[in-house]
Amino acid sequence: MSNVISQTCKNIFALCSTTAVLLMSLQVQAADKLTIGITLQPYYSYVKAVVGDKANVLPLVDEGFNPHNYQPQPNDLRRLKQMDVIVVNGIGHDDFALKVIKAANRDDLIVIQANKDVPLLPAIGQSVGDGAVNPHTFVGLSTTIQKVYTIATELSKIDPENARTYRKNARKYATEFRKMKRQAMLTLGDLDTSGMLVATTHNAYGYILQEFGVDVAAVIEPAHGVEPSASQLQETIEKIRASKIDVLFYELNMPSRYVETIEAATGVQLYRFSHMTHGAYEENKVAIEMKSNLATLVEAMKFAAKRSLADTAATAPSTIVPSTTHASINKQQGS
Repeated sequence: MSNVISQTCKNIFALCSTTAVLLMSLQVQAADKLTIGITLQPYYSYVKAVVGDKANVLPLVDEGFNPHNYQPQPNDLRRLKQMDVIVVNGIGHDDFALKVIKAANRDDLIVIQANKDVPLLPAIGQSVGDGAVNPHTFVGLSTTIQKVYTIATELSKIDPENARTYRKNARKYATEFRKMKRQAMLTLGDLDTSGMLVATTHNAYGYILQEFGVDVAAVIEPAHGVEPSASQLQETIEKIRASKIDVLFYELNMPSRYVETIEAATGVQLYRFSHMTHGAYEENKVAIEMKSNLATLVEAMKFAAKRSLADTAATAPSTIVPSTTHASINKQQGS
């Protein structure tokens, strides 16, 4: 009996020892994982897609903030202290984060500039300064793919042990977006949208529109996040009328008080795009909202093509059938 008890105790001790070792191992692994910070919702999706469970992803700011007017808070500095790396947009839209990073005085913090390899578009607007660029690269497909590759490459240098996983995940994510674009192109088929003219409420959608050959003829906001004055709004309305702009794109989650005024004054068709910077931090956020934006764009392009055909038919000269002369009638009657 004593032997049985002794063996049972040994088994329990062995089990406890194994459990303790396992817990210690998991703690070491968790401690060894990088903590990667992000500044905007789209970058949460990008980084999570690249690292999977190989690193921790930590937002700098609580969800639900407005990047247009956000002011740095003490909590931002506390979160920054936990980060080994931070991924930034770096060309506008997350300037608040750059202030926090500077204030932290962290020489050891690695900052990844996600847009460093992206071909940038100039900013558009009546009050935009010279040399300003469009910071909304997260709304485009090709720009999203390029940023994900850049993030994977830079993280591979920092964490070479997981480099292969990072690159593999980046390629998989990029393929998902290429398939989205291909499907949208196939849906449009041979539709002629060469005459499509659009306006946007602000300088946000140029990257996705250029991939489908759509030019922005007018931007309502004079500068990023700034509502137009009465005179600027009137000037835009006159431009939309004169240019015969078909479509106005505006932001899904940001009510614009002047949009209804423009619609009533011009008859322009309204379509809403997601800006991708609102709501909760979610791994699949960009993929879901990009798919929705593409569906909206396809719908708008079909509308513009249909309107163009209708306008062409309305302005085309009608075919006049020559009246039959009396001579030809008499000839026909006599024959």
